[in-house]
Amino acid sequence: MLVRSLTLKIASWRFTEWLVRKTFLLRPLVRRFIAGESLESAIEIAQRLTSEGYWVTLDYLGENVRSREEAEAAAITFQAMLRRLSASCASGPTPVDRACYLGAEGESPVERGNISIKLTQCGLDLGDDVALEHYRSVTRLAAELKTFVRVDMEHSAYTERTLQLVEKVFAEFPCTGTVLQSYLHRTGEDLDRCVRQGIRLRLVKGAYLEPASVAITDKAEVDRAFEEQSKKLLLEGKYPAIATHDAKVIESLLKFIAEKGIDKRVFEFQMLYGIRRDLQAKLLSEGYNVRVYVPFGESWYPYFTRRLAERPANLLFIVKALFKG
Repeated sequence: MLVRSLTLKIASWRFTEWLVRKTFLLRPLVRRFIAGESLESAIEIAQRLTSEGYWVTLDYLGENVRSREEAEAAAITFQAMLRRLSASCASGPTPVDRACYLGAEGESPVERGNISIKLTQCGLDLGDDVALEHYRSVTRLAAELKTFVRVDMEHSAYTERTLQLVEKVFAEFPCTGTVLQSYLHRTGEDLDRCVRQGIRLRLVKGAYLEPASVAITDKAEVDRAFEEQSKKLLLEGKYPAIATHDAKVIESLLKFIAEKGIDKRVFEFQMLYGIRRDLQAKLLSEGYNVRVYVPFGESWYPYFTRRLAERPANLLFIVKALFKG
């Protein structure tokens, strides 16, 4: 946790951001995690991934817009993402041996390509009504295109408002779901709340810097919470997404899946673009559904810093560049 806090602190310096954006030596590190700044560059990568058998989620980076115009522009981008996915990697047959269903007779196969959005991109800081308007318009289009919209979970201050808006839109358009962060103290109750309603969940450990009053701060305890919640979702959730790069946790969950006889078709593993590609390939080769989050956009730096915070080796690389610069 100390290294993570230090990384986020160093990354918050303006000079560090300038260095990362401008230094040629750091471009390969950026490209490892970011699929470019344009939708076209992200679609290129998404098409390559789906051709290899992965499923994808396009993630347009950015948060906390300050005007209605910015919120509307984000919603227009989300809609463009849905249309481009529908015309490319989300269309076409899914291989029979990797077909995946939600369980109920007559339901559509799970989408090969979908999108992830943040409600602060939709204008949540301007009011729930602003965010709801744009979120609903995007999800309405997703329903027409028979795909899915995942609402990312942000800082804990937004958790309850996010869940309430997801519940509203889900009641009208069931092709939406959200994310829960295991390290928050409230997540156990939120998980039960969403499972009761049949809302599709993506479970992550949590990447924001939160106080101990709100979140678990001990890594081992976070790992235990994530594993317990994952098991509950695998047994009770509607097509859950288990999002982790932790090989030990995945190994434990695979044993649980085998012991319980859980069908590989009724859940998926999710990983981030550029992280643990070896583990992604291994799970795919073993017949598991693997979805890769493909982040893109000009506002990539905050996302990039959170990825740095997860790998001390990346921090060392940046510090060396700082001294060289």
